[in-house]
Parts: sequence; structure tokens; C-alpha cells
Amino acid sequence: MRPGMRTMALVAAVLAAPAAADDECSVAMADWQPRAAVEALAAREGWTIRRLHVDDGCYEIDGWDREGFEVEVMLDPGSLAVVEIEREERRRPKDRRK
Repeated sequence: MRPGMRTMALVAAVLAAPAAADDECSVAMADWQPRAAVEALAAREGWTIRRLHVDDGCYEIDGWDREGFEVEVMLDPGSLAVVEIEREERRRPKDRRK
């Protein structure tokens, strides 16, 4: 590769890097922890799961924390480390069946 072409290829790679970083997590599926491990982690942390799904390559829990506040928790699927957690000021609706 000619020196000028090498420089252009490097610039193109650097400019393309932010586009590839859109996914929060980039773990090979073979290295993912099972959903049961996510559910066990949520129970230990006091999170009630309303919905468990995959978003941006991460596990995402939509639910409530132990104090009843609405949370969104993004977890690295390989290590189950918290990537991001958002806590809303809304509390869980009261159970009206009681």
C-alpha cells in the first residue's frame, strides 16, 4: 500500500470508530451469561423486573428498585457489570388488588 493510501485508510478507520461505538456492549453471544443469571443478580440487588430484553448489545432491565422507584439498568452481558443505570422519580404503582 502506498504511503498516502495508508494515511487515508487510517483516517477512514478513525472516523468510522464512533459509528461502531453506538452499541454499548460488544460481547460475543457465546460469552453471554444466561438470563437466569441476570434474574438472580436483579433479585440480589432488590430490582423487580418488569421487562428483561437486549438493547444496544446489552441486557436491559426495566423495572423498579428496592425502594419502588422505576429504573432502567443496562448490564454487560458477559460480566453482568452495570453499564448504565437510570432511576426515575416515579414510584411503582400501588397494587390495587389488596
